[in-house]
Parts: sequence; C-alpha cells; structure tokens
Amino acid sequence: MTNTIERENKFTSGLYVKRPIALVRGQGALVWDETGREYIDCVAGQGSANLGHCHPAVVKAVTEQVQTLITCTEMFYYAGRAELEQRLVEAAGEGFNRVFLCNSGAEAVEGSLKLARYATGRTEFVAAKRGFHGRTMGALSATWNKKYRDAFLPLVPGFQHVTYNNLEELRAAVSEKTAGVILEVVQGEGGVYPGTPEFLRGAQEICREKGALLILDEVQTGFCRTGKMFAYQHYGLRPDLLALAKSIGGGIPMGAIVIGERIRQLEPAIHANTFGGNPVTSAAALAALDAYEEERLAEKAAALGANLAAKLRAIGSPLIREVRGLGLMVGIELKQKATPYIAALAERGVLVLPAGLNVIRLLPPLVITQPQLDTVAEQIAAVLAQRHAE
Repeated sequence: MTNTIERENKFTSGLYVKRPIALVRGQGALVWDETGREYIDCVAGQGSANLGHCHPAVVKAVTEQVQTLITCTEMFYYAGRAELEQRLVEAAGEGFNRVFLCNSGAEAVEGSLKLARYATGRTEFVAAKRGFHGRTMGALSATWNKKYRDAFLPLVPGFQHVTYNNLEELRAAVSEKTAGVILEVVQGEGGVYPGTPEFLRGAQEICREKGALLILDEVQTGFCRTGKMFAYQHYGLRPDLLALAKSIGGGIPMGAIVIGERIRQLEPAIHANTFGGNPVTSAAALAALDAYEEERLAEKAAALGANLAAKLRAIGSPLIREVRGLGLMVGIELKQKATPYIAALAERGVLVLPAGLNVIRLLPPLVITQPQLDTVAEQIAAVLAQRHAE
C-alpha cells in the first residue's frame, strides 16, 4: 500500500468507497497512477471530464486568469461572467433568458427547487423512481434510492416519486399543488435509462396544463455527452429550469441554472452564493464551450457512442441483460452484481463506474479515440468471457 493511500485512509472523512489506485496525472482519456501504470478513464470524474484531462484550452484559460483576478462576487459586475451567462443562454436555445451560476450539481438542483417554489407559490414536487439529483437535503428529497435517503429522514416534505417512463402515473401525480416535475433526461446513477420521447414530451405537456414547471437535471447529460449540447434537445423540449454542472467548466468545479421565460422576475437576495461565476471558473467554462463547438464533440459523442454500443451488443455474452444509453453515456446491465467486473476491468487498465447493483456505466471523455474505445470493448468482452468460464 502506498504512502498516499495510507495517509488518505487515516485522515479522510470515511464517506467514500475508494479503489486502491492513487492517480497522479491525466491527459485526454488517459490517467496514470503512482507506479506509472496507464489506464483508459471511462469514469471521467463521474462525467465532469467530458473534455478529458488537462485540456490545453482550459489549462491556458485558467493559468492566465489566476494571474489577473481570482475572486469577484456578484456584488460587482465582471465581463467574463457576463459573457458566460450569455453563452449559456444561447446554448440552451429558445425559451431561456437568464442564468444563475453556482458551484455544483447539487447546488443547481437545490436552487432550481427554490426558484420553482418561488415562481409558482406551490410547495410540492414530482420526481422519478431510480432518479438521482444529489445529496443535499432538497436534492436528496428528489432522489429516490432509500440507501441515500433513509439515514436523513425526515427530508423536505412534499416530494413524491413515480415510475420513470410511465406517463399515466406522472399525470395522476401532478396537481394544482405541484411546483415542479424534476427529471433526468437519461437516468445516470439509476442505471442509464433514457427517457422515451412520449414520456418526456408528455411531462412537458402535463406541466403546462397544470401550471407546474418542468425542471430537467442535465448535470451528467449536459455538454455534448449524449450527442447534443444538452440531452433534452434530442426531444425538442423547452424546460423551464435547467440544472447544469460537471463538465460545464472542463473539469473545474462549477454549476449553473439556466432559467426559462416562464419564471417571473426574481427578487434580489432570495438565493445567492459566494463563489458562483468567479473569474477562474468563468474563464474555464468559456474555454470549454469553445472547445465543445470547435472540436464538434456532440457529433463525435453521437458517432462514437453508437459504435461502442454496437460493439458491446455484439459481444453476445450470456451475462449481459441489456446495453442501453445515449451518445457516450452507456450502461451494460448484467445478470450479476457489477462490482467484480469493475474491479477486473481496473486490473486490465480500464476504469469504469457502477450504476446501481448490476450495471457497468461508461462515461469516457468525449475526446477519447476510436482505438481507445475499441480497447475498452475488447477488455469488457475478455472480462465477461473469463468470469463466465469461472
């Protein structure tokens, strides 16, 4: 055991299940540990490294910015923040007009819930079974899995959960008391389940009919991950609140709420934070947005993701129940627990994520190459064959 692992085990909070790998460097879709071993990274910071590790444009922007101005709260105006807000509104498209900048996905969800209650004067929410929205108290109330929730009951009241992709169940749950319906376009932590067009478009119609707001959590699906800048753009939706984070800053911590036109004018001080939209994160996010567009990473994610899914389906292992996903957000549902397979892949130089008990989740950087993805598929096939033989 390395000194790094021993020291962190001694002093860390104990809140994380850690793998016995100490990383020291990353570049593109690759990372290296203390021993110099190379891995293909399909964890990518749980989807926060869509641009890969140490993207040169982000490195350059951050390096230059920290020499000029690091802190500037929203008490004052700042040119980089203003440009970023405009760029995010433009990227989100028709129906959006304002942005609140924050620090994380949970903050973006929390803020969205607050704004929905403020805008509607209502107090109840409908979320989805298998949904995951964060671990702070409001976001946790929208999250379904009891393993995250039970230790912290009672949570924020007024939340109920319906079966994902069941439109009739959703329709029955939304009432004149509902402030908002919060959904992931593709459920990530819950098992990589894409929403059907009928369900997502129906959810929007129900919200319009009932006077509720449609809140889409695109913390993991945003920024080209699914083959569009945002996953809802596959379906022609116009959500009212869009919660963003993870890859917004090219790996630098950041979050945002993009606010739709149906939200009435907000009053000062009903919500705020200290670090949101600071000069360093704004510079990183602007560089990241440029890179997503210039490198056509949405198109690349669509093509590479389709190819990867086809290769995984072609494995034909009796251990695979289903391969599903959208773009470069791919889940392999197994007929057994995924943990041993995830450990075996790490031994073969491929880092992947779980999604529930029996799903292997792949979130590779969008800058990954086709040969690297071919290696990932080959190693998955080899692990499945080895485990099946045993």
